[in-house]
Amino acid sequence: MDLRSIAMGLAFAFMWSSAFASARIIVAQAPPLGALSLRFLISGLLALAIGAALGQSARLNRAQWRGVVIFGLCQNALYLGVNFVAMRWVSASFAAIVASTMPLLVALAGWLIFRERLRPLTALGLVAGMSGVALIMGTRLSGGEDLLGFLLCAIGVIALTAATLTVRVASSGGNLLMIVGLQMLVGAAALAPVAALTEGVPEVRWSASLVLAFAYTTLVPGLLATWIWFLLVGRIGAVRAATFHFLNPFFGVAVAAVLLGERMGIWDAVGVVVIAAGILAVQVSKMPERQAP
Repeated sequence: MDLRSIAMGLAFAFMWSSAFASARIIVAQAPPLGALSLRFLISGLLALAIGAALGQSARLNRAQWRGVVIFGLCQNALYLGVNFVAMRWVSASFAAIVASTMPLLVALAGWLIFRERLRPLTALGLVAGMSGVALIMGTRLSGGEDLLGFLLCAIGVIALTAATLTVRVASSGGNLLMIVGLQMLVGAAALAPVAALTEGVPEVRWSASLVLAFAYTTLVPGLLATWIWFLLVGRIGAVRAATFHFLNPFFGVAVAAVLLGERMGIWDAVGVVVIAAGILAVQVSKMPERQAP
């Protein structure tokens, strides 16, 4: 893996993880689903405009359209939708830790559903990762974290896992910014009527922190991170790119501590390290073995 790929992976992991802290600021001052739908609308239109300016086409093949719809519904509308709602009751670091278990769930589903071979290192990573999750969940829930918020976060990460398992060729054939933009618009279209029915007339407490958090979430995790992720997957492959997910627990907790002042206990720290080690072990175990010369 070259230095450029490493830099892209680090940038993606940080931006992806930072979204939980900025989302926590947004949902404290605005309706979560309405704000998220507006974010998707703006991000999607920007991506389409930039893609058109670069000469990209919205004429996608069937696999790409399938990826657009599945990712738009599962990743954007369902995963992010329930996470935005959940973060009205749970901390940003807690939501980030739950979401970071996605690579573990993908590996577990591959073994249980698709009967993929379970290597010893994969099994060790799954056991370690799930043990870390259990440690943090037990500590946080007994310490006052909201159970309903946790269940919503769990539903969200399952939806993200389903999207990851189902769509493996969405970025094939180029037109990446068009794909990113269309996924965002699918998410906006799916969330808008739900927001109208459940949240009614939006009640927004305008502030500089809300405007900055919304702009950051829209442009950086929403648009830039997604584009970098597709570029990284195209550059080094999905398995190697997904290795950078092991940094998400660290970044998610660190950003929440700096921006929101969220405290992390000793068992949180231990659990984060164990989860990260489990994710790294699972991803390393998926890499093809080098052939002897």
